[in-house]
Amino acid sequence: MAAPLRSEIDNEFKWAVNDIYSSDNAWEEDYQKLIKQAGEPCEYQFVLTESADNLYNVLKELNDTDYLVERLYVYAYMRYYEDTANSVYQDMSGRAQTAAAKCAEKYAFVEPAILSMDENVLYEYLKDDRLKLYKHMIDDMLSQKEHSLSEKEEVLLAKASQVMSVPNEIFSKFNNADVHFGSIIDESGNKVELTNGTYVKYMQSQQRSVRKEAFECLYKEYKQYINTLAACFYGNVKQAVFKAEARKYESTLHMYLSDSFIPVDVYKNLINTVDDNLNLMHRYVDIRKKALGVDELHFYDIYAPMVADYEWKVTYDEARQMVLEALAPMGEEYVAKVKEGFETGWVDVYENKGKRTGAFSWGAYGTHPYVFLNFSGTLDDVFTIIHEMGHAMHTYYSNSNQPYIYAGYKIFVAEVASTCNEALLMNYLLESCKNDKDNKRRKYLLNHYFEQFKGTLFRQTMFAEFEMTAHKMVEEGNVLTADNLCDVYRKLNEKYFGSECVIDDEIAYEWARIPHFYTPFYVYQYATGYSAAIAIAAGILKGDKAVKEGYKKFLSGGSSLHPIDLLKLCRIDMEKREVVQSALNVFNGLLDEWD
Repeated sequence: MAAPLRSEIDNEFKWAVNDIYSSDNAWEEDYQKLIKQAGEPCEYQFVLTESADNLYNVLKELNDTDYLVERLYVYAYMRYYEDTANSVYQDMSGRAQTAAAKCAEKYAFVEPAILSMDENVLYEYLKDDRLKLYKHMIDDMLSQKEHSLSEKEEVLLAKASQVMSVPNEIFSKFNNADVHFGSIIDESGNKVELTNGTYVKYMQSQQRSVRKEAFECLYKEYKQYINTLAACFYGNVKQAVFKAEARKYESTLHMYLSDSFIPVDVYKNLINTVDDNLNLMHRYVDIRKKALGVDELHFYDIYAPMVADYEWKVTYDEARQMVLEALAPMGEEYVAKVKEGFETGWVDVYENKGKRTGAFSWGAYGTHPYVFLNFSGTLDDVFTIIHEMGHAMHTYYSNSNQPYIYAGYKIFVAEVASTCNEALLMNYLLESCKNDKDNKRRKYLLNHYFEQFKGTLFRQTMFAEFEMTAHKMVEEGNVLTADNLCDVYRKLNEKYFGSECVIDDEIAYEWARIPHFYTPFYVYQYATGYSAAIAIAAGILKGDKAVKEGYKKFLSGGSSLHPIDLLKLCRIDMEKREVVQSALNVFNGLLDEWD
């Protein structure tokens, strides 16, 4: 059955993008104002350093411009993601990106000018009450001084930003609009369309032939375009390496982590700690093979429920209620706000033709957050809802408690709130079935918990290791090709899944369908965030007031503190291996319970 058209979805299940702009015409008015402003020189460009007044005026102007750019950009792209084949929003999103680049170019002088100042004079200016707001930002700026460029070089990089985003744009259009996987036969014998959105559902089918056909159909298509996709990914890595070299970073890894002030050891400790515990993953694979009763465990068996005669289907209304009840330990205020979000257009629920795949939370300062879903009625979807609502509530609290300049939180902490919510949901569901006469629901949930650990801690760490390897290859002067990328990825799967899993040829192409690889060194934060979230959720459920109060401060902190320091409010120190190890110990305990 083909996905419905956007117009066939009831408005009750669509996000209220009109809360950002009432119409495309209203967006166009602001766009024209911005593009005109972007084309005019800043009157403070050559006098920024001459007085505290000038410094304040240019920082306020930049802040106001960024606010407007964000609203234009978010609205256009949210509309585009509703239907990626819609040419109107393809154009608007492209123009929003152009406007953002022009504004970045216009204000590229600001940071070099500030960094060129005598620091004694600069800090004298910062005693001005109006400038105290910007002190934290400027402190961070000065700490990165060695990686800043001259004004002309910064302008050149700003101009190049649109070119450097091309690999991501190409991949997005291919993966969301152009690629077609054909049809497969489902459990009922019906011919159904296979899409990126429905792939996971069919991979969770209890009928092995459905899983196998979906697996082979999907990767047959990626294999057909694998050289093009390899060139696209290589282009994205090359632009990252170019930026890192231009800014004199030791590596792309150092550059991307420095933006959030994350020590590189945090990344490497994650990989090393998980690598040291791969025996747990291999043990899980052996358990899965026995539970499914198969002679050979293939990759199309990796997501099949290990409780073969139990299926947990959920309507959207049921899912919302489960989410609200699971979040009760967070307190009445938190739950009431989530309920309000469900009822007032925060959420875009169902898949439609042309809609971007996956799920995410987004929004613009001054408007409520948004949640993007492709709900299909599985228990996984309930976890996706509570995960994305975690992001949304993090945004809500940060926006409510921080000025615009510090409201946006760093990616490193972004996954903590979402996965903490998931941990609360798992606890709620396990508690709900502790008095069951049989173990089917509990085994089903343990299976799901396994999936979270496998997908979030082990799999994302494997992705992180793949990224680190691919970027290092380019930094060492190697060309990324379809053959060497597939070889690297295949060997990582052999290492992570072990000898009890058949390494199907198709899995070597999986890297080519991962959108997050186009945002370098992003995925490791799912694993670190998951580890931190397990610890925070445990404290909340135990009634630890210090953890709960610290967590609320964390949610409200935005970027007013560095990510590592924000997590310390919750008694979590990510520079130590113990946080990841403690999460792996929980996984080991779950394996023991299953046995």
